[in-house]
Amino acid sequence: MRAFLMLIEPLRLRRLGRPLKILDLGGTAAYWRALPGLYGADDVEITILNLDGETGRDANLLVRQGDARAVDFPDSSFDVVHSNSVIEHVGPWNDIARMGAEVRRLAPAFFIQTPNVWFPIEPHYKLPFVHWLPEQSRIGALKALGRLPRSLSAGEATMAVQRICLLSAAQLADLFPEARIWREKVAGFTKSLVAIRGEVGSAAEAGKSAK
Repeated sequence: MRAFLMLIEPLRLRRLGRPLKILDLGGTAAYWRALPGLYGADDVEITILNLDGETGRDANLLVRQGDARAVDFPDSSFDVVHSNSVIEHVGPWNDIARMGAEVRRLAPAFFIQTPNVWFPIEPHYKLPFVHWLPEQSRIGALKALGRLPRSLSAGEATMAVQRICLLSAAQLADLFPEARIWREKVAGFTKSLVAIRGEVGSAAEAGKSAK
C-alpha cells in the first residue's frame, strides 16, 4: 500500500477543488475501511466496482455492481484506477486485454497488482508448482490434493482452473506499455507484479522500502 499511497499523494496535494476520484476494480469496502488515511477522508472519493457483493454508500465509499471488462463510465472519469489481484480472474487473454483497455481509458494514473506466474507458490491454492503443470495435470493434482472437489465433472473442473490466468511481467507490460512494472519480492523471488502509471516520482522506490 505504501507504493499506492505514494502514487496518489501528489494528486491529493494539488487540491483539485474536488475530491480525488479513485476507482477500485474488483475490490471490497472492507479493504478500504482498513485504511484510515483514505477511508472517510473528505478529499477522496472511492468508487468500488464488483460483479457481486454489497452495494451502496458508506462514508466516502460508493459500491456498485459492474464488470471490469466493460465499465459503465465515460473516458477519464477518475484520477486513479486501483485493482488488487483481480485481472487474473476476468477470463482468458481477450478478457484480460479488455480490462486493461478499460483501466487505461478511465484514468491517467493506475495501480494494477497481480500475482506473478513465475512465483513457485500458486497464491489461490497455496500449493507449489501446480500452476506450471499442463491444464489436465493441474486438474488432476488439485483434485488429488483436495483443492478441487472430486465430485466436479470434467467440464466444471476445467472452468474452475480456467478462472485463474496468472500473468508474467512481459504480459503485464504488454497490457500497460506506458507503465513501470514494480516487482514485489519475497525471499528473492518476485511474488507479485504491479503496473504503475502516474506522477509517482519514485513509487517503485517506495515499493522497495515496503518489502
